[in-house]
Amino acid sequence: MSRAHRPTARPARPDVPVPRVWYASYGSNMNMERFRYYLTGGRPPGAARGCPGCRDPRPPERSVPVLLPGALYFATLSPTWTGGRAFHDPEAEGVLWGRAHLVTAGQFSDVAAQEMYRPPGTDLDLTEVLTTGRAALGPGRYETLVCPGYLDGVPVLTFTAPWRAREVEVTKPSAPYLRHLAAGLLETGAWNADTVARYLAAAPGAAGHWTAGEIAELIPSDLRLISG
Repeated sequence: MSRAHRPTARPARPDVPVPRVWYASYGSNMNMERFRYYLTGGRPPGAARGCPGCRDPRPPERSVPVLLPGALYFATLSPTWTGGRAFHDPEAEGVLWGRAHLVTAGQFSDVAAQEMYRPPGTDLDLTEVLTTGRAALGPGRYETLVCPGYLDGVPVLTFTAPWRAREVEVTKPSAPYLRHLAAGLLETGAWNADTVARYLAAAPGAAGHWTAGEIAELIPSDLRLISG
């Protein structure tokens, strides 16, 4: 199985700007089929709305499994998935499982804009997040940038909500959404189907509504075979 990577500490004086970043996804963009629409544009199957895509539609140079400090939880209500969205609480105890895509800083800016329901096309100023580890671009969900560290000398960046998990009402995620998350984690080769199902079932929002067995049943049979 593949080894999941843990980011190293941020340097005291990070280089800014940076040409490339690791975009650490912990939601549906872990699934490469889904993430492709954020890069190239179009409406994913079953989605309520389309994606405008990035200025640079090229696929990631690499994608690797990552372990980030913090915890996964589900909250708010996604009009696309009709259930709770995945969020990262970087200050919570635990470890968040994800998939980091090596992309250009411009691609990351455009992906972040689409997640924020903003038009892509403007490069983000990453100075604050690279220097302090956090930057608020707005008050809404996915408008807070987080830099948990570096991989191979390249900064790891993700985005989440400004609130803590304990400060918001958690929401049950839908079956299609959990299927995408499970598929993305399994594609990395770092975890098997049973482990992924237990991880997702334990996250606030899913816990008490989904069992590990029920989530395991959502995983396509081909991914079960690949993951062992």
